[in-house]
Amino acid sequence: MGMIVLIFVVGALCTGEVSAVGLGDAFGSNLDKAAGQEGAGYSTSTSLESIISIVIQVALSFLGVIFLVLMVYGGYLWMTARGNEEQVKKAQNIIITAIVGLVIILAAYAISYLILSRLGGATLNSGTPDENNTLW
Repeated sequence: MGMIVLIFVVGALCTGEVSAVGLGDAFGSNLDKAAGQEGAGYSTSTSLESIISIVIQVALSFLGVIFLVLMVYGGYLWMTARGNEEQVKKAQNIIITAIVGLVIILAAYAISYLILSRLGGATLNSGTPDENNTLW
């Protein structure tokens, strides 16, 4: 263990200073040519579609954290039950309801994604429906 610490300390002391000041000059205008007018492709649009997408992603992330916490709590209750049947049943119910909730959330997301992608694509495209512009 002491040898590993010694290696890290010596390695940290022997590293030189790294500077990124001259990178723009080193690559010249090749970076601008590669990215072009649009840059790296990251848009800063604040359309309604992008705002809704961000809200849905944040909500799903939050629900995923809640699911994880419920699963860990249920597992902890089960592992510390010590033969207490009531606590085992409580832990099993927490785990089962967390899984059912996750399935419902994923199904709702899949359905809303399907509907919004189909309706959004149909309403954004103008003109008469044809083989490329069908609702289903």
